[in-house]
Amino acid sequence: MKKFALISVSDKTGIVDFAKSLLNLNYEILATGNTAKLLTQNSVPVTEVSDLTGFPEIFEGRVKTLHPKIFGGILFRRDNPQDIIQANENSILPIDIVCVNLYPFVQTIKKENVSLDDVIENIDIGGPSLVRAAAKNYKYVSILTSPEQYKNFIAELEKGNISDKTKEQLAVAAFSHTSNYDTHIANYLEERFELEKSHIRINEKLNRKLRYGENPHQSAKVFGNFDEYFEVFHGKEISYNNILDLVAAVELCEELDDNACAIIKHNNAAGAAIGTFPLDAYLKALKCDPVSAFGGIVAFNDEVDGKTAEKLNEIFLEIICAPSFSDEALAILKKKKDRRLVRKLKKINEPGLATRSIPGGILVQDKDLVTLNKDDIQIVTNRKPTEKELEDLTFAWIVAKHTKSNAIVFAKDKATLGVGAGQMSRLDSAKIAYMKAKEHGLDLTNSVAASDAFFPFADGLLEIIKCGATAVIQPGGSVRDQEVIDAANQNNITMVFTGIRHFKH
Repeated sequence: MKKFALISVSDKTGIVDFAKSLLNLNYEILATGNTAKLLTQNSVPVTEVSDLTGFPEIFEGRVKTLHPKIFGGILFRRDNPQDIIQANENSILPIDIVCVNLYPFVQTIKKENVSLDDVIENIDIGGPSLVRAAAKNYKYVSILTSPEQYKNFIAELEKGNISDKTKEQLAVAAFSHTSNYDTHIANYLEERFELEKSHIRINEKLNRKLRYGENPHQSAKVFGNFDEYFEVFHGKEISYNNILDLVAAVELCEELDDNACAIIKHNNAAGAAIGTFPLDAYLKALKCDPVSAFGGIVAFNDEVDGKTAEKLNEIFLEIICAPSFSDEALAILKKKKDRRLVRKLKKINEPGLATRSIPGGILVQDKDLVTLNKDDIQIVTNRKPTEKELEDLTFAWIVAKHTKSNAIVFAKDKATLGVGAGQMSRLDSAKIAYMKAKEHGLDLTNSVAASDAFFPFADGLLEIIKCGATAVIQPGGSVRDQEVIDAANQNNITMVFTGIRHFKH
């Protein structure tokens, strides 16, 4: 009895060799349009689908495989007597292998200024139908949807038959393939047509398994396109906690100016600064809390040079991330074999959704990408801030935005001096920030301070004033704002309201 394999692929990687292997195993090849043309050009005998069905491709290829002889050949049950009778009555031949991948919809929507017509024409109809049909009938039909599957499949087929386990794995991969495809289509069209989001659709491919999660007893994996944003090119395998801290460091760095540096520990800033060059920024950031910086993650906005690398090598750091590294820097940094070196490949602060797991579902919100517009700052005290104070206030505000709430951040000369993070009381955050600054010999006199949310009482502001700050930035919005403003005026400091709150839980 003849054995048939149907091939219809958009991604033609390895397809000629795959088809030749099937020929050597006595399969007859059915193919559509461009796939048939490529195989014929490479001396692979092919029966075009239209010749089998007796029905031509129509509507510029919109309809080519949607025919009972094709879907009947895929879907009929080989051990069902009635299916066999009906297949014979309708001259339906069994198709035992289906090799299909889909129109490049995702690649199409990434093109600049792509027209809606082009997008629509790259929505595959027959392909997903073939894939789903073959996957549904996995007991009898093998479905391949990726060139990565060809080699192992042929190797197993050459040994005799494809195992039930392999067919099951291929079927699940096939349904995952069409599910991912439909997710991209629905998400794109929902946004393009400016429709309110009705479902959260997350469908990402496994990127890598991690050694463990937050703790050694938790398993963990990365899904999606992490490698489009970061290249880990040296050191130990990156961990779950490493990734969280890496993202936190880069998110903060990107909101600061050129020559910025952020040192992150447990998702909070152990130090951050803007310098005149990378080494200057790192040294300023390191002064804030050199003890906590040990074992931390350091991110830069600019290339790491040799002098910066020498200084970085003086303490243990888990990760150093930058858009680039000089050859001299790499020669120095690679001396430490386990420390990870990471290139940032593209910007990560881009519009999108932030998600958190909850029992029975997912919490979803827009990413917090709101930035401070200096024109919208409201000066609420008698004393006005100097230009330098405004620069430092803006800097401190950005760091506070990226610090776990309740957050108080002291800064001077575009560098953090003390960070109080994640406390239940804003007053405690101020006390901790002061304590950390004093512990490392930093003077808070004439510093500025940022609070990520309003002061519910004046006591938090008075604590900050007692620490030495002369300028404070906060959102405002408390029912006791006037009480807080009065306290600022009585102590002759300047205070500005942003009208923006940046809680980070």
